[in-house]
Amino acid sequence: MGHGFASLLLVALGGALGGMGRFAVSNLIAHLLGKAFPWGTLIVNASGALIAGWLLGYYGMPAAQPLWLFAVAGLLGGYTTVSSFSLQTLELWQSGHSLRAAINIAATLILGLAMGTLGWLLGMGVR
Repeated sequence: MGHGFASLLLVALGGALGGMGRFAVSNLIAHLLGKAFPWGTLIVNASGALIAGWLLGYYGMPAAQPLWLFAVAGLLGGYTTVSSFSLQTLELWQSGHSLRAAINIAATLILGLAMGTLGWLLGMGVR
């Protein structure tokens, strides 16, 4: 088994687990808070940014390290979602909830950057 194939398997395994985690968390949040606003996707993306920031702060940017491939490219790549965010925002907009759509855009960007930064700072502090 070559290095490239092993890397691909790490990303695939992480992506599968991340996708299942996203599905579970999004559904739980939708059950708890309702579906009038895409809280599940917002929480998934914010928590993914926090974890990615922490890993960056703690490990730096080791592009080909097995842990990085599994955790960031795979697990967090499968866990976080731009496509669901985009579709849910468009759905809000098209159904006449333009303010909710705008809030979703702003909250996703601001919270994502804030959580990524917080994670990075926490990761730097642990080193």
